[in-house]
Amino acid sequence: MNLIQYFRESRAELSRVSWPTRQQVLEGTQAVLIFVVALTLIVYVLDLVFSNLIKVVLS
Repeated sequence: MNLIQYFRESRAELSRVSWPTRQQVLEGTQAVLIFVVALTLIVYVLDLVFSNLIKVVLS
């Protein structure tokens, strides 16, 4: 397969892709951000709990 044929087939394939709407992208981004913030808070709280627990056990 030569390079020109590859680019032609790639362009044809990209024209068949069902791209998400702007609203779908925004909703997906919002869901990811909420998940990341929630997971960050959970990890932070667990870190506080375990670090205090270790301090109690070692002292």
